Amino acid sequence: MPVRKLSVALEESVADAAKQAAKRRGMSLSAWLNEASVSALETEVRLQDGLAGVAEWEAEHGPISAEELAKADAVLDAAGIGRKREPRRAA
Repeated sequence: MPVRKLSVALEESVADAAKQAAKRRGMSLSAWLNEASVSALETEVRLQDGLAGVAEWEAEHGPISAEELAKADAVLDAAGIGRKREPRRAA
């Protein structure tokens, strides 16, 4: 699998904990960080892409109504993937 070398900055306590976790697993820090972060990063990218899509839609069509959000929540809940979220605050 192709890799790209990057330079990142971590809080010192996080970097130390990551080094220790990698050592316990017998892995390089790079391999441990890659394994630990790939899933989280992929999820975050999908989330940010989705939020950008909603923002684009709302810019063209106006804000999604509370009724539409409730319907979407019901569909997600019925599918077992809904989650409770805090009510939207008025801007």
